[in-house]
Amino acid sequence: MNGMECNKRLRETFDFLTPLQEERFTKMDAIYREWNSKINVISRKDIDNLYDHHVLHSLAIARYLQLHRPELLTRLQEGGPRVLDLGTGGGFPGIPLAILFPDTMFTLCDSVGKKTLVAQAAADALGLENVEVVNARAESLGRTFELVVSRAVASLTDFYPWVRKQFTERILYLRGGDVAEETALLMGREHLAAGSVSTWPVDAWLQDAYFTGKYVIDIAK
Repeated sequence: MNGMECNKRLRETFDFLTPLQEERFTKMDAIYREWNSKINVISRKDIDNLYDHHVLHSLAIARYLQLHRPELLTRLQEGGPRVLDLGTGGGFPGIPLAILFPDTMFTLCDSVGKKTLVAQAAADALGLENVEVVNARAESLGRTFELVVSRAVASLTDFYPWVRKQFTERILYLRGGDVAEETALLMGREHLAAGSVSTWPVDAWLQDAYFTGKYVIDIAK
């Protein structure tokens, strides 16, 4: 999939997509190819799948909200919540989400400096004024966010304690594998209320074998 094909798919899903957003998504390919040749943040075997496996996968969070939390999608469009992308790596899911929601402020955080270098370079090259990149650990940020997003940086039971004090509303976590077992363990260990954790299969939107067994996990405070 190339940038034009990705934009076609996004126009079919998000009727608020603008020409500037399409332009930014198209530019991502050249930006990440250049930086990935210097700092390997995406597998070199997978860089040709940037749009399928990284951009669209990141935006599965937005598709989930569109279907199941439309009021939150509207708030993101209007610039309400502050969002932390923890373990952003080279900028996923934060960069694609920041393009889609230009009025919402995104803080992209990673403890590995060379990864945040790529994320910052991508944000600058795309002209994203709603992105702040921080080289730090979550617990050192000293502030809270309404939302935390992340993509499979650790098991849920490891990840949740890192951000327990960093969010006020919910976590939207991209995760694959046996999520039923993980969520059950998380709920028991953290004493989360019944109904506070829900899962949505990404392949409900992206019908590709790559996304089989991958989910958006929604954890409410």
